[in-house]
Amino acid sequence: MSMNNDQLTLYGRIVSSRMLLGTAQYPSPAILANAVERSGSEIITVSLRRELPKGADGQSSGGSFWDLIQNLGVHILPNTAGCHTAKEAILTAKMARDLFKTNWIKLEVIGHHDSLQPDIFALVEAARELVADGFEVFPYMTDDLVLAERLLEAGCKVLMPWCAPIGSAQGPVNVHGLRAIRGNFPEIPMIVDAGLGRPSHATQVMELGFDAVLLNTAVAKAGDPALMGEAFGKATDAGRQAYLAGMLEPRDMAVPSTPVIGQAVFGEV
Repeated sequence: MSMNNDQLTLYGRIVSSRMLLGTAQYPSPAILANAVERSGSEIITVSLRRELPKGADGQSSGGSFWDLIQNLGVHILPNTAGCHTAKEAILTAKMARDLFKTNWIKLEVIGHHDSLQPDIFALVEAARELVADGFEVFPYMTDDLVLAERLLEAGCKVLMPWCAPIGSAQGPVNVHGLRAIRGNFPEIPMIVDAGLGRPSHATQVMELGFDAVLLNTAVAKAGDPALMGEAFGKATDAGRQAYLAGMLEPRDMAVPSTPVIGQAVFGEV
């Protein structure tokens, strides 16, 4: 799906696809696997909580899920979903590193129960400690310039601003904020995370110059998740191509596409 000659580097790892996909809420493992394949995604997010629960036989109920994830042949980005304090997020990240054998971590520290907006103070605290411990942190954040600066100072080399609350499917609710954070840190890889509901939303944020998108609910809850995954993959690529091509900016007046000078003049016979 993705353009092989337009690659993205995240903490030294090169990927071709600019669409990251979550793995929660799918109707079945087979549907999840098909959606990942059709989307072209090379990175998927996985929650530690999916792996930890034990059944009556003492075995992890997530074992078959983990087998499926490994068979997909993609990069794993564990996340700290559901954490509400820096301490909880740090502990979850360390457990995820032991389980998934990666220093990558998508850092979520939720501060508001209704909007699932991140706790920016706890986020910076957790990011600083995790970076010092060797983690490569992907922080889920708001489109706040000061927060971005603090996370970069903490050692994050990737930022993941939201475009709307998680699972809301609203699309970009603050285009000005997204444009500002992208413009102020042009060299930092940025992945728009959360709130994307339609493929056109992915195209819109990619046209702003963002490096990738991460989504879950819009694909998992679609009538045909695999087809929707493919649609988002194509939309993400379309937005990236448009950005690279250089788009025509809106104008306040009409401009004829056909030149007037040099046109034939017809007189009466």
